[in-house]
Amino acid sequence: MKLAFSTLGVPGVPLPEVLRLAVAHGYHGVELRAHPEEPVHPGLSPDERVDAAAAFKAAGVEILGLAGYPRVAAPGDDEPVIEEIRGLVDLARDLGAPFVRVFPGGEDEQADAIAARRLGTAAEYAADLGVRILLETHDSHRTGADAIRVLGLVGHRQVGALWDVMHTWLGGEQPQETYAALSPYLGYVQVKDIASAEDRTPLALGAGVLPLADCVEVLTRHGWDGWLCWEYERRWYENAEPLPPLLTAGREHLGRLLNDSA
Repeated sequence: MKLAFSTLGVPGVPLPEVLRLAVAHGYHGVELRAHPEEPVHPGLSPDERVDAAAAFKAAGVEILGLAGYPRVAAPGDDEPVIEEIRGLVDLARDLGAPFVRVFPGGEDEQADAIAARRLGTAAEYAADLGVRILLETHDSHRTGADAIRVLGLVGHRQVGALWDVMHTWLGGEQPQETYAALSPYLGYVQVKDIASAEDRTPLALGAGVLPLADCVEVLTRHGWDGWLCWEYERRWYENAEPLPPLLTAGREHLGRLLNDSA
């Protein structure tokens, strides 16, 4: 498996510094938070996109994906949501990123159908550009069982799943259950650690309660060889310890889990 970290852990940090951190701490790639607060977002000009892609290539670091914020199951008109996804897909194509992350955000009993309709429409656009849209296990669709209700309705190869291990744990789902549900759709896995369900301040990997060893063991046992991405949510928890000093130990912890499960 290849290892990445999310820029959610280093909010607002310029790309050259993000790349320096990835290289210095031994990460294969980076998940880019695609938001106007960050250096990379859909508002970038064509030249800025070329420069960003070139910087990653020169550093030998891959862009794992773009973490966007469309809420595909939310009430309202379809078109603004679909346009937001298309903007992210365009940016991913320009940067050479294989994945775009979206959230569920459902609020009522129509959520599954709304999400499937929007994702199915966006999938046709994404297919032409070689980008895959991933529905994260999050908010209204926290578990793998929740996510496949939508993914099964979509039935398109360009729409898959992003497994956030915190949310499936919060939803009471065991790692083997999540993997069984998501394996036909799985794009990559977000790892993290927290002290408890009540205190979700990000911690160093291995310092909290999330079943990271079990998740890695399940993935390894089934021969899955995709990405593990450390999503350290410092943007939302500004009192959390800064991420950069934790990066090497985090990579080493994931390496130990991979070795132990081999």
